[in-house]
Amino acid sequence: MKHVSILVLNEAKLNSIEEPHQAFNETNNILTSKGKNPMFEVHLVGLTKEVHLNNGLYTVTPQLVIDEVETTDLIIIPAVHGNVSKAIKLNEKFVPWIVKQYSKGAEVASLCVGAFLLASTGLLNGKQCSTHWRAANEFRNAFPDVNLVVDRIITDEQGIYSSGGAFSSANLILYLIEKYAGRRIAINCAKMFQIDIERGSQSPFIMFKGQKEHNDEHVKKAQEFIEDNFGEKITVNELAAMLALSRRNLERRFKKATCNTVTEYIQRVKVEAAKLSLESSQENVNEVMYNVGYQDPKAFRTVFKKITGLSPVQYRNKYNRAIAI
Repeated sequence: MKHVSILVLNEAKLNSIEEPHQAFNETNNILTSKGKNPMFEVHLVGLTKEVHLNNGLYTVTPQLVIDEVETTDLIIIPAVHGNVSKAIKLNEKFVPWIVKQYSKGAEVASLCVGAFLLASTGLLNGKQCSTHWRAANEFRNAFPDVNLVVDRIITDEQGIYSSGGAFSSANLILYLIEKYAGRRIAINCAKMFQIDIERGSQSPFIMFKGQKEHNDEHVKKAQEFIEDNFGEKITVNELAAMLALSRRNLERRFKKATCNTVTEYIQRVKVEAAKLSLESSQENVNEVMYNVGYQDPKAFRTVFKKITGLSPVQYRNKYNRAIAI
């Protein structure tokens, strides 16, 4: 029997608590229906016996508080909403308990932006981690010692797991169910909850937003120029000359401010523009390619697939409503 502790965090998203609770208990139901013993003993674990969520809209009553849990096998850290730094502060008393349980052999899994609380334990230092793509820059700035792989749906390293954003957390829960209860039971559970068990990347869902939450005005000017002129061929030397900076200085400052190199930023802006055209227009792939400043179809396909995980044709077929009908 595996003991699963789902943390009831202050500021937690209710569905991020309920979904793993329901999935692990449904796994037990599937097992018992097949004449097998249940696999999981699931508890909601909090800092107090009553936790108010969504400004008091919901009240959750954990079965246990952390002082009552001597040992556990798996800790689930749910997503939080609102200000992530504030949420970590409100839940900092969980941190030493999580570290202690991991040192005693427990595994730990974070869902979506629950990765911030997991990273605050230090257990992720030097390890891979995923989280919601929208929080990627904030996460990198807060935890530079963690290897953020934001395109991944699931990471698994030394008994520590993480998932991508929002409903992709369900894929991590299925992954854990498969690990403990086997592939057949995980498939049954996937069918029950209508989840695509094989989804491995959140790249197609990432919407690139220019990272301007910094104070480097030269870099902001470079970003604005790139975004206003994405249909042209833009070089790093051109940007550096425009800003009266050396190329080396611009590259260093740009990377520090945006977490992207200048070239990566240019590629992401062009690909984001291409995605919007592929989603909504009747232009063919070559027309879209030329409009965003590419001349070489192979280079365009390579960059597009690297960033989105799909070829331009696959992306268009998947997301253009007129094509899909």
